[in-house]
Amino acid sequence: MPRPALKAVETMPSVDAGPKSGAEGSAEVITLSLPKGPGLAAWLKPRVVGLVSAVLPPLIMLVLIMLVWEILCSGRGATLPPPSQVWREASDLILDPFFVNGSQDIGLGWRVLTSLQRVAIGFGLSAVVGIVVGAIVGQSTWAMRGLDPIFQVLRTVPPLAWLPISLAAFRDANPSAIFVIFITAIWPILINTSVGIRNIPQDYRNVAAVLRLNHFEYFWKIMLPSAAPYIFTGLRIGVGLAWLAIVAAEMLTGGVGIGFFIWDAWNSSKLPDIIVALIYIGLIGFILDRLISGLATIVTHGTAAN
Repeated sequence: MPRPALKAVETMPSVDAGPKSGAEGSAEVITLSLPKGPGLAAWLKPRVVGLVSAVLPPLIMLVLIMLVWEILCSGRGATLPPPSQVWREASDLILDPFFVNGSQDIGLGWRVLTSLQRVAIGFGLSAVVGIVVGAIVGQSTWAMRGLDPIFQVLRTVPPLAWLPISLAAFRDANPSAIFVIFITAIWPILINTSVGIRNIPQDYRNVAAVLRLNHFEYFWKIMLPSAAPYIFTGLRIGVGLAWLAIVAAEMLTGGVGIGFFIWDAWNSSKLPDIIVALIYIGLIGFILDRLISGLATIVTHGTAAN
């Protein structure tokens, strides 16, 4: 029996032949706005909070110390001047540290710069010699056994004990003071450098052997970066000792440095001037330590101890 034929049914879409309005035929434009970043207040707030938390506690303690000092030294039997008297009698040293009224009558700023110049020369020499000799001692077992006992004995000699020897050798106050700075600051730099060199990982030494680095390349690319935290620790200790040594040396050698100013003020019974000079010395020592610490952070990428 023949099968019935299938009818194909086509569905045609209906077309509206009517007119279209212009609104229906045009595309809608959407404007995208960029995401807004954090505002100035959000960026500024944590920085202000960090600054306040770092400055406010020391400031409060300083005010308390000044208050206690004022109370204790304002009595009838007090032998030290209170802060109010220091300000009345030595405010010119604070407000105008760079005055010049003569060869010896100059401000504390100029005296500090003179002392810093001597420290820069002596400490710079001790840093170069200490790092080089420390690297040699740290590399050689025989050098360590032979020189370490000598270094340990010499580093215990007080800085001022070297002053008569330096005066006899140089016969001049300025190089003698520089030598005292050098001989005082070199020992922590030298010893810390040698310890850092001895603690270089063996893997680094093996890499240097595989790459066949010469002595200079090994010193510059392996030894210094590996021992940098130890070296900067020695530099921080050394710069503090150098600053202490120059003040003590200038008290005996004279000149226009900050140390001689303190000794001259003592002979003139000007205790407020001495107190102001001590504040200068403390602030400069703090700044020197922060400079070495900041340089250590940059060079060692934060691995050096703060």
